Amino acid sequence: MASFKTFLNSPVGPKTTHFWGPVANWGFVIAGLVDMKKPPEMISGNMTGAMCVYSALFMRFAWMVQPRNYLLLACHASNETVQLYQLSRWAKGQGYLGEKKAEASPQ
Repeated sequence: MASFKTFLNSPVGPKTTHFWGPVANWGFVIAGLVDMKKPPEMISGNMTGAMCVYSALFMRFAWMVQPRNYLLLACHASNETVQLYQLSRWAKGQGYLGEKKAEASPQ
């Protein structure tokens, strides 16, 4: 019980935005996981790229902020992984990744 009370009153406990911000950000991860079932044609390359940059920047923030916010770091590392996978699906769907098809030569 004492350890729970310590967590409850800690600088990254549930009485602070250092806790609820990361909890809310897990919505991005869940949305990315759900979107894995959608066809690659529905993925926005611009938005997915922006999410990759966003998560990379906030991973650094979570590491540098004091007290260090491991919940936020885990959230953004997870989102970065999901978004990079989605970006690779988009790139394959657009033909940027994979084998290049030989152009038809006139005969």
